[in-house]
Amino acid sequence: MNEGPILLVEDDSNDVFLIKRAFKKAGIKNPLVVKEEGDSAMEYLNEKERPLLILLDLKLPRKSGLDILKWIKEQSHLKRIPVIVLTSSMERKDVNTAYNLGANSYLEKPFSLKELDEIMEKIKGYWLELNVYPNGA
Repeated sequence: MNEGPILLVEDDSNDVFLIKRAFKKAGIKNPLVVKEEGDSAMEYLNEKERPLLILLDLKLPRKSGLDILKWIKEQSHLKRIPVIVLTSSMERKDVNTAYNLGANSYLEKPFSLKELDEIMEKIKGYWLELNVYPNGA
């Protein structure tokens, strides 16, 4: 299993709770670092250990998830970190913009716990078990 922290950028405390629960249920052992808004996420990314993976909501206070995604992909030391957009927005404009800015995946937040558990199982299976990361990512 790929090791390292996973950064969750999410401002909704209920979603954070449910994602933490789904991580535990899926058996994801990677530490989950939660930042509730863009500025604190950017500060963390500049000052702390680089995360293995970033789960990014789009609808955030102050800076949008798209602004954060653009900034991440412009940073030479961060641009290879996979970013999974996990959001309730299924607007085609948001989907297209996220991919144009370098998102590695775009997932709709599910409406049921079962669906969220399934998403976390798939994230674990692909991103944490199968995916091969480049050096320094």
